[in-house]
Amino acid sequence: MRSLYFSPPLLLLLAALTLQGCAVLQPPAQFYQLEQGNPELPQDDKGPALLLGPLKLADYLLRENLVQRELDDSLSLSGQTLWAGSLQDDVGQLLLGQLAGQLDTSRVALYPDRVGFSSEVQVVLNISRLDSGVQQPAVLEAQWRLLDSAGVQRSSRVLRLQAPHGGTVPEQVRAQSQLLQQLAGELADAIKSMPVAEAARPRKPVVTAPVKRPESKPPAPLIEPAKQMEVFRF
Repeated sequence: MRSLYFSPPLLLLLAALTLQGCAVLQPPAQFYQLEQGNPELPQDDKGPALLLGPLKLADYLLRENLVQRELDDSLSLSGQTLWAGSLQDDVGQLLLGQLAGQLDTSRVALYPDRVGFSSEVQVVLNISRLDSGVQQPAVLEAQWRLLDSAGVQRSSRVLRLQAPHGGTVPEQVRAQSQLLQQLAGELADAIKSMPVAEAARPRKPVVTAPVKRPESKPPAPLIEPAKQMEVFRF
C-alpha cells in the first residue's frame, strides 16, 4: 500500500483552508443594548435631587452573554448573543433617564458617582431577576427602598413584572427594556407620593422685622454714704 506524502507548504495551505471553512460555518457574534425609550427631558426642573443606587443586579446577570431561560427554568448562555458593554451600566442609565423625565429634575446622580451631590431622595434598588427565553416571557423581579435626605427609609416595595414577546433575541431585549421602563414609572410614582419629597425642598428664608427693644435708661448715680462729721463743743 502506498502512503500519501504532503509537502509542508501544502500542509499549511490545507490548514488555512480548514480554519477558513470553520470561520464560515460559525455565525458571527451579535451585540445588543437595552432600548432607552424616549424619556422626556426635564422642563421646569421642579423635582427633587435624586440619587439612584446602590444598584445591584443578580450575580447570574453580571456577564457579557445574554442569559436564556429554558422551559424547565434552567439557564443557558449563547456565545453568539452578547451585551454591547456592561448590562449593569445600561440598566442604571435607562432608569436614570426615565426618572429624570418623569420627575422633572435634572439633579440626578448614579451611585457611586456623587461627588459634591446632595440628594433629597435616594433609591436603593436590587434586581434579582431579569431574563427571558425563546418560549419564556420576559420577567423582572426587584425590590427597592426609598430614603430621604436624612437617610431615613420612607418606602419600600417588592414587585414582579412580566411581558410577552415573539421569541427572537431582539424581541426579548425589547421586552426586557420595556419592563425596566415600567419599573422606572413605578419608582417615579412612589417618589412623588413621598411626603419628604416636598418637605425637603429648599424654602425661601422668611424675613422678619427686627424686634425693638426698650431703650435702656442710664444707670442711677451711686449715692455715697454721708461722711461722719466730728462735733466740737467749747
